[in-house]
Amino acid sequence: MYWLELTIIILYTAALSFIFVYSLSQLNLVLIYRKAQRKKTIAKPATVPENYDYPVVTVQLPVYNELYVVERLIDAVARLEWPKDKLEIQVLDDSNDETVDLIAQTVEKWKKEGIDITQVRRPERKGFKAGALQYGMKVAKGEFIAIFDADFVPEPDFLIHSVPHFEKDKKIGVVQTRWGHINEKYSMLTKLQAFGLNTHFFVEQNGRSQGGHFLNFNGTGGIWRKTCIEDAGGWKADTLTEDLDLSYRAQLKGWQIFYNPDTVAPAELPAAMSAIKSQQYRWTKGAAETSIKLLPKVLKAPLSLGTKFHATFHLLNSAVFICIVLTAFLSIPILFIRNLSDGWQTIMDISMMFLLGYVFLVIFYWNGFREKREGFWKTVKDFVPQMFMLLSVFLGLSLHNAVAVFEGLIGKKTPFVRTPKFNITGKKGSWKGNIYFKKKINPLTILEGFLGLYFTGGLALAFYFNDFALLPFHLLLSLGFLLVFYYTLQHTRHAS
Repeated sequence: MYWLELTIIILYTAALSFIFVYSLSQLNLVLIYRKAQRKKTIAKPATVPENYDYPVVTVQLPVYNELYVVERLIDAVARLEWPKDKLEIQVLDDSNDETVDLIAQTVEKWKKEGIDITQVRRPERKGFKAGALQYGMKVAKGEFIAIFDADFVPEPDFLIHSVPHFEKDKKIGVVQTRWGHINEKYSMLTKLQAFGLNTHFFVEQNGRSQGGHFLNFNGTGGIWRKTCIEDAGGWKADTLTEDLDLSYRAQLKGWQIFYNPDTVAPAELPAAMSAIKSQQYRWTKGAAETSIKLLPKVLKAPLSLGTKFHATFHLLNSAVFICIVLTAFLSIPILFIRNLSDGWQTIMDISMMFLLGYVFLVIFYWNGFREKREGFWKTVKDFVPQMFMLLSVFLGLSLHNAVAVFEGLIGKKTPFVRTPKFNITGKKGSWKGNIYFKKKINPLTILEGFLGLYFTGGLALAFYFNDFALLPFHLLLSLGFLLVFYYTLQHTRHAS
């Protein structure tokens, strides 16, 4: 029993320690961001200078079976404000359904308006999105390449406010903009996703940029210098996050990513739990794959200790989900050890201190939430319930994401699973009858339901032992897993 208890305590403390140090890295980004705000060094949208020599820009639209949103995407891109003779649009179409014909019709419509637009069809869908981007780049005319995924609806002035930034430094290889959300108010889930993404774009990306640390192209809503892509080795399909992979390879080559936060690229958020899960799976597994591939190179590179520190936790951020699952699952045995075993009290007290990591994460998200909001107390009133729900759902998705991370770390290869789009704007729309919606329940969903009950038992144990130290944690866990379980079943039933 001694060795079992010791093993549980070591694993629990080690996982909490990783979360704690990761949270410190996020807290440091908050401090960098706030300092940049005070000094007013955060970038503003570009303006076109007098006698500006407009470069040729190629806009790439990688799509695969996007029947519901592809026409909206093409129409928005065709309206971009840029000289027609300096703008090329490539619809990189890997579709194998009715989307092919819809794209052909929409492309023909804009060709008649004088737009240089092409439907690019390759012989086979090799390499998924990375393969499509690489295929299109070989024939692209542009000096710069803008990329939009199918769920984006860029504003007409997007290029005007972004491309001129490249003039500031020939080593700028990427200009990344901030994502907006056209359906943020659709449901609680879309509000929570917007909350999390806004914090990433307001705090994390700004913090890395202002601190001179590595940051990432977010896969869409940004522009690459073509020579940068070529110098970094081109798009690769050996990870599920080709954007993170190329970003780091480019920065290791000395290229810079310029973050342009006040230029916004609006997009549609996944509204159904299964769509959120597929997106989270790709992001978390791809990050783990990229960390295995590139972290050794980052640690060997001639970079500052601060940049190596932040790059390490940037690449390993998805590993947080494995640590969350470990601390969550072991927290019930920890309750028994705390209350039924002697000799561990000092170690228990020390390990509990690392729960402060969750407090640091709350501070991190507060700084993202308060942006663009007025009135302190109203912001607090809105923040508290949304932060509670965000943490709950974040924890509820931890098992699903931990499995994805584990697969990425051990090198298990899986196909690029696209996130289904529903063409939902504002509070209107539905995915009922959507032909891309997966109507099968993953066995992992059943386990999520059982875990919800498992952590509900933890709540009962808190009152049994009169030990409430872990009660808030178990409350968030039980609610989170039950919510994820419920929404997965409910949304799947609603799709039929």
